[in-house]
Amino acid sequence: MSAADFSRGPTVVSAGPSNETSDKGNRIRHLGSFDAEAMEAWSPDQILTWAIGKYHPRLTLSASFGAPEGMVLLDMMHRIEPTSRVFVLDTGRLHQATHDLIDRVRDRYDKTIEVIFPDADAVQGLVREKGMNAFYESLELRKLCCRIRKVEPMRRHLEAFDAYVTGLRRDQNVTRVDTPKVELDVGNGGLVKINPIADWTHEQVMDYVGEHRVPTNRLHAEGYPSVGCAPCSRAIGPGDDPRAGRWWWESEDTKECGLHVPDEQQGGLGI
Repeated sequence: MSAADFSRGPTVVSAGPSNETSDKGNRIRHLGSFDAEAMEAWSPDQILTWAIGKYHPRLTLSASFGAPEGMVLLDMMHRIEPTSRVFVLDTGRLHQATHDLIDRVRDRYDKTIEVIFPDADAVQGLVREKGMNAFYESLELRKLCCRIRKVEPMRRHLEAFDAYVTGLRRDQNVTRVDTPKVELDVGNGGLVKINPIADWTHEQVMDYVGEHRVPTNRLHAEGYPSVGCAPCSRAIGPGDDPRAGRWWWESEDTKECGLHVPDEQQGGLGI
């Protein structure tokens, strides 16, 4: 269900009965109803308190450890519920700085970080057939790499959950301007997808980081506002768009890995 569906559809959204299926045949869990429109006025703390009360421990935070948004949400969730859960996708191509941050966060919060890896056979097949850096060659191959290393592992991991939290913000990219605060993620089996800071600015995120001394990726101080895989991230210059360093060889309207693009979640590449 897209943001547009929420804006023009009924206010109260229901995940439906447990025998309802998506296009991929995934069972949509019976998760009750929520007032998506009313939640647009809720603060991040209100949304997270509701989500944790309703779904924990079958609620998790999806954090890349390469953007301050995920760290802010991890801190917020930990303050509400110290046993709140978080996972990170280790694609096999992450920066060392990202691995270092994972350990820093684990130690700071005394929290288990669930590190999720791609299927080794799928990665081996991709590299054997297409080469180590095929993602530079075409949009199709870049999205294939993202699908194998990120989309499919996340889908498998989320099968054990009823809801998950993301750090998506509407001003991050043209592909995210309609992000609702709460939605149904049909591409991942009908989970509730929660984006508590969708209406925050980057300045609000960094104000929270400073106020609460939230640990962040050290590459931010080296010109990387957004840190993904090492071959697909680079530092940017003053005045550049914050996501200009991600997949810099592509146009702005294709700069998504597929985790938050329904067409790509449901199979295929969305192209």
